[in-house]
Amino acid sequence: MPALSDVIAALDELWPPERAEQWDAVGTVCGDPDAEVSAVLVAVDPVRETAEEAVELGAELLLTHHPLYLRGTTTVFAGAFKGRVVHDLIRAGTALHVAHTNADRADPGVSDALAEALGLRITGPLVPDPTDPAGRRGLGRICELDAPEPLARFAERVAARLPATAQGVRAAGDPGRPIRTVAVCGGSGDSLFDQVRAAGVDAYVTADLRHHPASEAVQHGGPHAGPALVDAAHWATEWPWCTQAAAQLDAVSQRHGWGLRVHVSRTVTDPWTVHAASAPAEGAAPTTTITGAPN
Repeated sequence: MPALSDVIAALDELWPPERAEQWDAVGTVCGDPDAEVSAVLVAVDPVRETAEEAVELGAELLLTHHPLYLRGTTTVFAGAFKGRVVHDLIRAGTALHVAHTNADRADPGVSDALAEALGLRITGPLVPDPTDPAGRRGLGRICELDAPEPLARFAERVAARLPATAQGVRAAGDPGRPIRTVAVCGGSGDSLFDQVRAAGVDAYVTADLRHHPASEAVQHGGPHAGPALVDAAHWATEWPWCTQAAAQLDAVSQRHGWGLRVHVSRTVTDPWTVHAASAPAEGAAPTTTITGAPN
């Protein structure tokens, strides 16, 4: 079995930490570099549920996309939930490693996994990484559908192909508008609206869209000039990366003869747990309710 340090070296080759954004907190949070690793659990969030799942599986490594301490900390006191996660993992001999924006920018990366889950054909990055001579790395992806679909049907595609959450999927734009070209960005993506408009795509799939940026995006230049928007739950847009990352780690394990058991967490850690659809006001235009399908 490999040492944790060997596995971390392999993870850093897949997702080099120097490619993370400066504000990010990636890398190893806890763990003994000399400890042996036989099993790994891959998850989106380093929360109590996934920590407990890793311990129950006997995994010596929990690999997550989201950082535990994104804004730093001065304490790992077990009376707070983050400190409790660290204490429980250390007590069980389970390390925690994070690949966040370095996995977003990778080739393949988070948005590649999202595009694949949605059945889209990738044509290139939305925001290319200038340090990549091949032009494949970067934030987001620009994609195509094999045949155009009305926005309402395309939103149903997104809802059906992503894991279910209380939020489900919502769309902004003319429901009958034909969608052929699509930009995708796993996680929060409203900071990339300028690049999406410049790409000239028909629709943009991302998460955490806020009222004012979304309103401005769909109004920009007229009702059909800007992209239609498809907003899914943050966790759901990034969960496909877990299966991609597990497959990449499996390949590394086979190449080195490590025999790692790599598991993907299917625990829904999206924080929203209830969705109550509002009744349309009298005289208001009808709306279509679209929710995610079970994973």
